[in-house]
Amino acid sequence: MRERIILGKWTEEQLDRLLNESSAISDVDRRIEFLSAQFLGIEYKEATLTGDVNTPEVFVIDLEGVDCFTFLDYIEATRTSKSFAGFKDNLGKIRYRSGKISYEDRNHFFTDWREYNPDLVEDVTEKISAGKSRHITKTLNRKADGTYYLPGIPIREREITYVPSGSVDDIIVGNLKTGDYAGIYSDKQGLDVSHVGIIIKKEDAVYFRHASSSAKNRKVVDEDFRKYISGKPGIVVLRARK
Repeated sequence: MRERIILGKWTEEQLDRLLNESSAISDVDRRIEFLSAQFLGIEYKEATLTGDVNTPEVFVIDLEGVDCFTFLDYIEATRTSKSFAGFKDNLGKIRYRSGKISYEDRNHFFTDWREYNPDLVEDVTEKISAGKSRHITKTLNRKADGTYYLPGIPIREREITYVPSGSVDDIIVGNLKTGDYAGIYSDKQGLDVSHVGIIIKKEDAVYFRHASSSAKNRKVVDEDFRKYISGKPGIVVLRARK
């Protein structure tokens, strides 16, 4: 297996200590909050993964820079690990179906986690929606013009449940939990979400912790959740299992 490992501000020994410390946090929500806080300020970096229909997949760990999806990959892998060795093993299982390191087996879509890692996360969009969710069947990976977003990856028919952003009221926000993985629902044909992050609740405030690609940030930041989703099509919410 080809691999590329960039640990950024950490050493393997420091990551071992961090993961050992986090594993002692029994509350999964708080463990995700603790681990994701370690990434605040880390640079936004796109296209860190190597592999496509013409290029052999490389197993990449790049903690020096993350995009929104690799950020969640790393958090979900660290929250289930007690050591750096365990993190590497778990990342392979989370990023790829059955842990097979290949472009074709990579989880390219947010709802792939729901489909292929049901022991780790559950889709709670309906549960938190207070009856305001909507359901739509989408053909993932096929654009409106019939071409593919990801050449070499088959299309998948999938039912997506989402809550329109305009319906996200105090009750729904109250049903969200720190550590929830939130995807910004995409109304484009062929996509489930356009962006992902983590819900963080602090006292009376709710934040969206994410790897921001905006010109003013371009790093992992906390932004006001309700302001962030204002005007966007909706949200899809996955929750880590205990």
